[in-house]
Amino acid sequence: MNKIILLLLTMVVLFGACKEDFNGLEISSPAASFSHRTPLIWNQLYLNVERYCPGYKPPVSARNLGYINLIAYESIVHGSRGKYRSFSGHYPQLFIREPDADYEYNWEVCLNAAYERAFELYFPTAPAEQQFHMLEIGGDLRTDLQSRTTPAIYNRSLQYGRYVAETVYDWSAADHWGHEAYLHNTDPAYVPPAGTGLWKPTYPDYQPALLPHWGKVRTFAAQASDVAPPPPVFSTDPASALYAEATETRQLVNEIKAGGKQEDRWIAEFWSDDCPILTFSPAGRWISIANQLMAIERPDMLEAVVAYAKVSMALSDAGIKCWQEKYKFNYLRPVDYIRAYQNDPGWNTIMCPDGSGGYYTPSFPTYPSGHATFGAAASVVLESVFGTDYRFTDRSHEGRTEFNGTPRTFNSIREMALENAYSRVPLGVHFRSDSDAGTDLGFAVGRRVIELPWR
Repeated sequence: MNKIILLLLTMVVLFGACKEDFNGLEISSPAASFSHRTPLIWNQLYLNVERYCPGYKPPVSARNLGYINLIAYESIVHGSRGKYRSFSGHYPQLFIREPDADYEYNWEVCLNAAYERAFELYFPTAPAEQQFHMLEIGGDLRTDLQSRTTPAIYNRSLQYGRYVAETVYDWSAADHWGHEAYLHNTDPAYVPPAGTGLWKPTYPDYQPALLPHWGKVRTFAAQASDVAPPPPVFSTDPASALYAEATETRQLVNEIKAGGKQEDRWIAEFWSDDCPILTFSPAGRWISIANQLMAIERPDMLEAVVAYAKVSMALSDAGIKCWQEKYKFNYLRPVDYIRAYQNDPGWNTIMCPDGSGGYYTPSFPTYPSGHATFGAAASVVLESVFGTDYRFTDRSHEGRTEFNGTPRTFNSIREMALENAYSRVPLGVHFRSDSDAGTDLGFAVGRRVIELPWR
């Protein structure tokens, strides 16, 4: 009898020891059982890091966001219990090995390892302080996760997360036009087409064209048919549509400089995010908004990562398609039109004041608006997650003293996108048609991302 009992006890011990060797993914706690904490922490850090990195202009930053949050998604998608699917094989040359089904994984460890490795890969030139923040946050999260996970599961999960990050990074590196673009924002060999009504290096600093080949970068979802209609016909006739749009921009800026139109000044400054180091980028602004929504709604880890991936991939494609259209049309900026054709040679914008009366205009063609395209693309995705009537107060710049960052409240996410698009007109850097075209293009891009085979 004692021998039988001993045999049974031995079988129980052996079964327990080998349990993770059978249906390991099934006994792993699902990705949805963890909180939104880890993806929120890393996306909050992203805004701090990209803000201070030279060369991380809006389209470049948006592309990095797209790949980093795709990495996050792929690191835990097999923990979704079949709810979501991997993009391995969906994109040409992207093949990601699945985790071993015979072993148990901790998906939060996978995710943290993927984010940590992705930040190392996509921010190799970050200043020392930002590198320290990356190491500090990664280390703190690792220490916490290690304390709550067995060594075997922890190490297996960490290795898988790092593997996913490196695999997706290698795939992204094969995209010649996008890879490491933070090192080469301009092309010395690029000569913009010359002609009346066409863009050229612009007052006051006459910087060379920013990212003139960005339209050749690989997209995640946007297609060749996603284009903007032609801009208004160039004309200096006071009765023309373009002249009227230039007049609107000029008068708004002039009234703001004279102390009027304070609501428009607030809108212009609230959404600017143009001045390097002062704030994160215009693309990053929509991650700031997503971060606030995550903190309020507190979705589970899986749904948070899916939302971040969708928003980031939409922002990446928005930058690519917008820049493609910018350099297709090569339309001049309002500052050049107003100074040359509206008898106002001293006119300037109110963008990025330098403290001595000087202002700035972006160094690339005006049509369509990048701000409008980024915002519209992100808004479509955020609406699909949080609803079309989500009332929200954006606190991205609450407490800032360099400009009016007082929070603004909106009745819907789309309302935010439309105001963001309009903000470029009273700032003086766009015609209204730039904003309208960018909005329509961004909506189309956002829909493409939602239509990807996520499930």
